Amino acid sequence: MSKSWRILVLGVVCLLTVHSTFAQTTPAVIIVGGAPMDPLKDIVDNLLHSKDHTALVATIRAAGWVGTLKGAGPFTVFAPTNEAFDKLPPDTTDDWLKPENQAQAIKVLSYHVVAGKIGTKALLKMIKKSKGKATLKTMEGTNIYVTQEGDHILIWDESGNKSTITTSDVWQKNGVIYVTDTVLLPK
Repeated sequence: MSKSWRILVLGVVCLLTVHSTFAQTTPAVIIVGGAPMDPLKDIVDNLLHSKDHTALVATIRAAGWVGTLKGAGPFTVFAPTNEAFDKLPPDTTDDWLKPENQAQAIKVLSYHVVAGKIGTKALLKMIKKSKGKATLKTMEGTNIYVTQEGDHILIWDESGNKSTITTSDVWQKNGVIYVTDTVLLPK
């Protein structure tokens, strides 16, 4: 084989290796609320584009947490959908959005955020290690609990209310989002 052919073959092998490595380390783009969640963007930048998370984004703003969730983190966010907020008693969400109720917005929002970037595999390992019920300390300061029922991962608040994770491992540059179907409420 001539020298130029060897160089060409070596170049192609290098390109395939780089492409294969990049494809294995770059998380897939997941569609949430009709919008692609770009793993190279932060939590807030992605949630702003989800039509299913406008109530959560409004709560993030009311709590004054935009800067926090755009920060380095990492954060694991259990992100209730608009339908989850609709399950709450009438006017509950509207009350949280009032400036005089910022403390309540912070309390509820921070109850959905855990420090660290915890993927599904890690959650399942934690559940198994704790014999079926893992405990996660929230940024609010109290606990939420994670269990598995069949193929579903459930999040429980301190009052025993459960939320089902409907979309897992939505990777962000500063954390991971889990889409959930119920708003968790701290005591």
